[in-house]
Amino acid sequence: MTARLDILQAGPHVTFQDAGRPGLMRFGVPASGAMDRKALVIANTALGNPPGATGVEVSFGGLSLLCQDGPVGVAIAGGGFIATRNDTRLGSWTTLTLRPQDRLVIRPGPWGSWCCVAFAGGVQSPTWLKSVSTHAASGLGGGRLLAGQQITVTDTHPTDERAIPCPVWARPRHRINVTLGPQDALFAPEVIGAFLSSPFRLTGAFDRMGMRLSGPPLVPEAALGIPSQPVTRGAVQVAGDGVATVLLADHQTTGGYPKIATILDDDTDALAQLRPGEHLVFTAITPARAIQLARQRDAAFKRWLAALQKART
Repeated sequence: MTARLDILQAGPHVTFQDAGRPGLMRFGVPASGAMDRKALVIANTALGNPPGATGVEVSFGGLSLLCQDGPVGVAIAGGGFIATRNDTRLGSWTTLTLRPQDRLVIRPGPWGSWCCVAFAGGVQSPTWLKSVSTHAASGLGGGRLLAGQQITVTDTHPTDERAIPCPVWARPRHRINVTLGPQDALFAPEVIGAFLSSPFRLTGAFDRMGMRLSGPPLVPEAALGIPSQPVTRGAVQVAGDGVATVLLADHQTTGGYPKIATILDDDTDALAQLRPGEHLVFTAITPARAIQLARQRDAAFKRWLAALQKART
């Protein structure tokens, strides 16, 4: 069965995303993928899809769909958004079925900046370098969703309506673990101390490429003339004026600004759920502790997914 959904409204940065295109940064290609990768995996798992299957990432601007042909199962996860089907309000962490002439509206709720919508079946969308993930700056990949377009889902089926448990670790994370470096030697000890002891605020300069922070100036001692080097998701890079920026899903592959610290990868998904104006603080951990913590959280996430799969069957 094929389902078709008309896009009635889509805010900025509402895009098709999948697991991304890892392994291509050496060619200058960002990995992209969902801002909250766990949310995409959870939504797909709730429907029995492969964890990295194509979904729609919804930004703070919201999304409105009208089902023309169906039925089609839908799962929503990530952020504290508000979803309504016709006139019925649903939890944003939920599975449901859309039938012809059903309208689904997703809009911001009390917390979070991103949610992921998965569909039971195969979402038809253009690919770039074997991935649907949209690189926002170039538009390459599945692309941004715009009013007047249509989403087509093949081999679809309905699903039961049920709540998806929203785990505590999926909420915005205000205390962020980092390992110092790789260029922390370019910052005076008092600057490192300020970075680890002062609160920072997320500014309005926030998109899929990164988030700019407001806080104490982190001016490096050395001139900003280091060779351009590879950068990674979660890098905290500092410009010449001492302003810190956290790199996110669509980050560039190289950069010449010094990186004072690197965020634990697992923390970047919950960090992306912060909204402009919210605060965060950084806590330094050793590389050994970062590896240990990453392994512990990965094992816990796999156990949580296994429980979700069991509840579906």
